[in-house]
Amino acid sequence: MDQTRQPDTASGIERLRGFVARHPRLTVLTGAGVSTESGIPDYRDASGAWKSAPPMQHQQFMTSHAARQRYWARALVGFRTLHGARPGAAHRALARLEAIGIVQGLITQNVDGLHQKAGSRRVIDLHGRAEQVRCMECGALRMRHDLHTELAERNPRWREVEAGVRPDGDADLETDFSDFDVPGCRRCGTGIWKPDVVFFGDSVPRERVARARALVDAAEALLVVGSSLMVYSGYRFVRQAVEAGKPVACLNLGRTRADPLYTLKLEAPVGDALTALTAAVTGRDRAIG
Repeated sequence: MDQTRQPDTASGIERLRGFVARHPRLTVLTGAGVSTESGIPDYRDASGAWKSAPPMQHQQFMTSHAARQRYWARALVGFRTLHGARPGAAHRALARLEAIGIVQGLITQNVDGLHQKAGSRRVIDLHGRAEQVRCMECGALRMRHDLHTELAERNPRWREVEAGVRPDGDADLETDFSDFDVPGCRRCGTGIWKPDVVFFGDSVPRERVARARALVDAAEALLVVGSSLMVYSGYRFVRQAVEAGKPVACLNLGRTRADPLYTLKLEAPVGDALTALTAAVTGRDRAIG
């Protein structure tokens, strides 16, 4: 496919507006770049490489008590940023585009819930939501803030620990975690509490993938926003759209895995670009309904 990388933002927004005008029923796929303006760090740099050590792996979390101690100690410190984050301009613009009928559905790889807080309604949280935890033995669900309250009570010295913030509520912290007390599930007595999210090395539930694929099937085009697509769980939807003959546009700062597949690519700050796009198309509200 021909790919347009537009260095002039104003001209790029006009091209993106033209893309929306030609394909006014969009499915949107978002990644970490949508939430960086809300103060939540992303995993990768502009070239698609890891900015720091890769995050916790599913198998490591499930098989190592020491890994779980490290994870929950760091989360007790780092999750404050994720919990306190508020929707940014990109979230608000996408919610507005849904409200006027352009965005038919949104697939997000983020676990922060900010799209819903901004007002988006038709959202598939591909990798789950970080605000709750699940017992891996009996399936019990618990709100994460409740578990963090218990963690703080069991580990009072960690209340005052400060550290840099990493993606998805992690903290940039290395120390001795061996005395960190991690509770098990009170319902079954043996279960491990795990955030109700898809860790690296785990698989997205089939039913959730099927719903996301149906959104792509129902759309006229796909718009990727703020994702490098280096992880297959998001990249597959671009492949699906292209194989179905649907055009794909991308708004992202830096390289993505799907660069050769786009009809249009605009490299610009996503909040500013989506706000400008929304302003450019809101005159069509009545026609779209």
